[in-house]
Amino acid sequence: MTSPVLFLVILVAAIALLMLFILKLKVHPVLGLFTAALITGVALGYGLVTPKIEGIGGTVDLISAGFGNTLGGVGITIILGAIISMAIEDTGAAKGIANFFIKLFKGKNMELAPSLTAFIMSIPVFGDITMVLTAPIASMLSKRKHISMSTMATFTGLGLFLTHAMVPPTPGILAIAIMFNADLGMTILWGIIFSLIAFFGSWVLLKKWTEKEWIEPNPEMVKGMEETDSDSVDDILIKDPNLPNTFESFLPLLLPVVLISLSSFASMYAAKDSAIYAIFTTIGNKVIALFVGLLYSLYLGYKQRKAVLKYYEDNFPEEKAPITEIMLNKWVARGLIVCLSPLLVTAMGGAFGKVLSSSPALAPLSELVGNSPIPSIFIPWAVAVIMMSAVGSMTTAGMTAAGIVLPMLPSLGLSPLAAVMAIGAGTLMFDHVNNSGFWVMGQFFHLNTKQSLKYVTVPGVVASVIAIIAIAIVNMIGLLG
Repeated sequence: MTSPVLFLVILVAAIALLMLFILKLKVHPVLGLFTAALITGVALGYGLVTPKIEGIGGTVDLISAGFGNTLGGVGITIILGAIISMAIEDTGAAKGIANFFIKLFKGKNMELAPSLTAFIMSIPVFGDITMVLTAPIASMLSKRKHISMSTMATFTGLGLFLTHAMVPPTPGILAIAIMFNADLGMTILWGIIFSLIAFFGSWVLLKKWTEKEWIEPNPEMVKGMEETDSDSVDDILIKDPNLPNTFESFLPLLLPVVLISLSSFASMYAAKDSAIYAIFTTIGNKVIALFVGLLYSLYLGYKQRKAVLKYYEDNFPEEKAPITEIMLNKWVARGLIVCLSPLLVTAMGGAFGKVLSSSPALAPLSELVGNSPIPSIFIPWAVAVIMMSAVGSMTTAGMTAAGIVLPMLPSLGLSPLAAVMAIGAGTLMFDHVNNSGFWVMGQFFHLNTKQSLKYVTVPGVVASVIAIIAIAIVNMIGLLG
């Protein structure tokens, strides 16, 4: 049987192998994770196909089981979320949400408009999509109010990365919560709380720093737009006669989150044989909740059909189609294309985590870690930090860290909720050149590589530290179970 020391050596080698594949050889994460899992399983003594350790399958069996279990847990929710994101884009709901924040802040601190838009959108919507949708909003407000894109990029990126890392039904943290059997509603609630603490803590600390460098917005996104010295809300608002109202704009995003949260509260406080329990736990099932959000999105698309048809006419002139075909076919097709890679990366991350977490060496290793002088809440965070710096994907890093930490929970003395939150906070750290989101942010927010390291990587480090400190304090009080 593999000793704890040998397991650590193999773990370090596996991370180094992933770094080699993804950073140097530019291997796609799905293939990189599969190959690393295969080699790691053999190195841990599982055998390639025939099990060599009693009670543990062969490496291929473990990979298949981890992949299938993860895919089954989050696959449908990822697909539904991707389709909803198409509706948000085509109906103008994203701009409607941004206008809400412009009015809320009365034309002041305009970097908070795209930032909090991204904060909310990134809960059910993929981070890369949120970047693309909020970049024009950030650019327009940058031009209108003469705010540097360094400021816009820093806080818009923080907004979307925080909820992407810590708030289900974002795929990675959702899969981790399911793996740890953490209460989903409480994960959402505390994820939002810790994300807000980290966001506004970082905003207070970094705002002046981000204003020291002037970066122009992408000229392609601000054509025909003029600066204004006016602080009048009416002068700053994004004008479009076809935008849905604020309530309609928010509902595709908030409906799934509200329903899932109600389900958790019903599970905690309602009698299991009551009608309230049956109703809320049914509509609050993550798949049903997102499907309700999708149904509303279809309604909004039909209500906003003039805007949707115009969007398609402007952006897909070769794909003329009636509104029903756009919503029921093209939204789905585009959503499937967008979600395929995150879906497979998430599942393969679960497969790699399954290989690591199946090692018998983790039991004695867990005892050693649990008896170490390091406060236990920092261990899941540190593992996730290492993984994030190595593999560059929040989803992959979180899933891999979860596979390592899960067997340690009894020795660490942490609740599943506390461990999930700590892992989520750890995945905020060291977002750099090995992460596709790093490059998407740079491209759409008009940053070069050096500027991206300053305004994407550094803020993530600050937010991660603030988040884990807040988690440690709340856990010490005993509020995380």
